[in-house]
Amino acid sequence: MMIANALHLLSAVIWVGGMFFAYMALRPVAASLLEPPLRLPLWGQVFRKFFLWVWKAVVLLLATGYWMVFEGFGGFAGAGTHVHIMHGLGLVMVGLFAYVFFAPYKKLTKAVADKDFPSGAGHLNRIRQVILVNMSIGLIVVVVASGGRYW
Repeated sequence: MMIANALHLLSAVIWVGGMFFAYMALRPVAASLLEPPLRLPLWGQVFRKFFLWVWKAVVLLLATGYWMVFEGFGGFAGAGTHVHIMHGLGLVMVGLFAYVFFAPYKKLTKAVADKDFPSGAGHLNRIRQVILVNMSIGLIVVVVASGGRYW
């Protein structure tokens, strides 16, 4: 159980922390320093590297989360409300990430390859909007995970 918990927490930190860094630090600096012909390829490469880590985090979060639910609580019936909230919000986060990866991110990479910067900017903006929502949900999940057992 200790290994599952550690892997679960590390995966959450990588995913949510990565979104926080990208949105709150990298995005405003890149927007202020780089024109679209440089900024869009930067984001394409950043997302390529980061999304590889997110896919790994998603797999580990789901595997370790279900492991802890079924080994630690004997299933969802024995889990607290905070676990149900984390589970539901986590599935929403996975769905939003899958949408970003398979729709606007794929379109962004094509736009960058085609040097279609106006289209790429639109796709990057859509990614930014969804990441803001996902990051906000992730921060809520962190609060629920850390304090929910005390409710």
